[in-house]
Amino acid sequence: MKKIIIYFLIFFLIFLFIFLGINFFIIFSTNNKIIKNNNFSELNNIDAIIILGAGIWGDKPSPMLEDRLNEGIKLYKAGVAKKIIMSGDHGTEEYDEVNIMKKYAIEAGVPSEDIFMDHAGFSTYESMYRAKEIFGTKKIVVVTQEYHLYRALYTANALGIEAYGSPSDPRKYSGQIFREIREILARDKDFFQCIFKPKPTLLGESIEVSGNGDITNDK
Repeated sequence: MKKIIIYFLIFFLIFLFIFLGINFFIIFSTNNKIIKNNNFSELNNIDAIIILGAGIWGDKPSPMLEDRLNEGIKLYKAGVAKKIIMSGDHGTEEYDEVNIMKKYAIEAGVPSEDIFMDHAGFSTYESMYRAKEIFGTKKIVVVTQEYHLYRALYTANALGIEAYGSPSDPRKYSGQIFREIREILARDKDFFQCIFKPKPTLLGESIEVSGNGDITNDK
């Protein structure tokens, strides 16, 4: 019985070491890709700013998504990139993150033709995969909260995109401790996805991000 307990503890410690090791590897390997204080002056030829979905409340963005949108719009108006990709979940007619995201940006003064919608950004991995394979991006700025940026940037880089991140954390969010814990699991999951590179739920025809974003309109 003692041997079984010892073997179990050894196995558990090895698993924990690998599990946490992957988490810290993703954080440390992407930390220098996060641009703070809007210091994007040294970056050029950015194909697009990608704003990742974060839930909607009825016909309005959630507080986290609103902060992401405000940051992305600010970057667009500062000339960081000429195009924005709204990547989120539009898996059903009833649940539509991306049209709400685009509407918010238009009301903030961004021309409709400069806003593309990725209707099948069902996960961080799928958003990054489709950013390359559907929209043809090679160099991007990703906008999301900082705890989420590490995974998004790691995934983008692993898929062959030169990616930089702009954190959108102007306030504290309820339930953040739970998100931080869940994010550790998500980093490990995406680490292995980036090794095997499975295709996303949906692909489709190429849509060059240098064109007119209204081609992605469905309403």
